[in-house]
Amino acid sequence: MPKALITGVTGQDGSYLAELLLSKGYEVVGMVRRTSHHSYERIEHLLDKVEIVAADLLDQHSLTQVLQETRPDEVYNLAAQSYVPTSWTQPVLTGEFTALGVTRILEAIRLVHPGARFYQASSSEMFGRVQETPQREGTPFYPRSPYGVAKVYGHWITVNYRESYGIYAVSGILFNHESPRRGIEFVTRKVTDGVARIKLGLAKELRLGNLDARRDWGFAGDYVDAMWRMLQQPDAEDYVIGTGTAHSVRDLVQAAFDHVGLDWEKHVVQDPRYMRPAEVDVLLADPRKAEQRLGWKPTVAFPELVAMMVDADIARLSRRS
Repeated sequence: MPKALITGVTGQDGSYLAELLLSKGYEVVGMVRRTSHHSYERIEHLLDKVEIVAADLLDQHSLTQVLQETRPDEVYNLAAQSYVPTSWTQPVLTGEFTALGVTRILEAIRLVHPGARFYQASSSEMFGRVQETPQREGTPFYPRSPYGVAKVYGHWITVNYRESYGIYAVSGILFNHESPRRGIEFVTRKVTDGVARIKLGLAKELRLGNLDARRDWGFAGDYVDAMWRMLQQPDAEDYVIGTGTAHSVRDLVQAAFDHVGLDWEKHVVQDPRYMRPAEVDVLLADPRKAEQRLGWKPTVAFPELVAMMVDADIARLSRRS
């Protein structure tokens, strides 16, 4: 039975990946930080099937110990400070987790378990002020936030350990991927939660920043399948994962309000407080390499994704009231 270690197992991607690997017969070990409280909400239904271990991306010794004790076949590094706006207010901490944390876990693999295959969660935010559209594996990076900068470091240190030490280490450059399990602070979930509240009479307006920013949005459940496929290949290579279609935040808002039969223009207020210091205008994936080499394609289209998220938020809020 293959064994996988997932950092960030309590997050959106970690929970979907844990489900996928369990369905494939894996033994799954989930890493959580040593803190006083944990939010197991996303993996509550898996807790009797997943082994939970405590370690911290800020602590080299704890990572080395976990690798020594669990000896996984595959390591998926999904833990990070992953919210772009927070990276402006906590840039140093973002660097510690999202950049140096990758080095620490790679170093642990190198020291005690170099046979493990390693997946690094890279991000389309690395492209930032894009140098070409769409963005592919060879597109130059130009990050526009401390988060994006930290992800570039994590990406290149992964390449470095692959080339320097022969470790099977890959980066998945994933474009925006969403689901009902997305954190409430992210714009997609902020929109679907806001629409649900307005529909249920719990709110009257939704305040947002830049409505013109365009993103390539897909379903997180599809994207964790791509992660797994990357680690099954004979050679370690990096891949761009996305749908190849971009939508604006305005498109997202309209789709969400249309789904519940409301006019978005009567409820949405643009608020300068939610504008980024340096905006990323458009991110659009060229996923052809993943389609050709991995046999991967997204299965959930944008309108379905938005509808799924709105329905889940309405159901959640209805249960509470």
